[in-house]
Amino acid sequence: MSMNMLKKGDIILLGIIAAAIVISFAVVSTYKRSGKDTDKVAVIKMKDEIIKSIDLSTVSQPQQIEISGKYIQVILVERGRIRFLDADCPDKICVNTAWLSEKGDMAVCIPNSTMIKIEGQSDKVDAVTH
Repeated sequence: MSMNMLKKGDIILLGIIAAAIVISFAVVSTYKRSGKDTDKVAVIKMKDEIIKSIDLSTVSQPQQIEISGKYIQVILVERGRIRFLDADCPDKICVNTAWLSEKGDMAVCIPNSTMIKIEGQSDKVDAVTH
């Protein structure tokens, strides 16, 4: 017998380690795919007060939300995305902001103290960063 040969226990141990690696990659890959659209919540705030939270994955029909403050704004919500559609504020920077569709996306109207931000649901854990 040669010293370079693996023993039966070594082969079994290597097989278990390889299987654990393959299974962990499959679990992380499946988890990332399954949570991609279901954990995006659009939070609309005015002066740091939450006006509305919308789970973007459950939106079945486009809807408009009117926000009244110093200025009037219209927010358009569609499945998986949200944006400022119209506003009577002087600069309209909020309206010129693109669709928000990913976690962390944000649009702000400074004159009306309004913000839209996409956050994740609190019961989900991001497998990549935690």
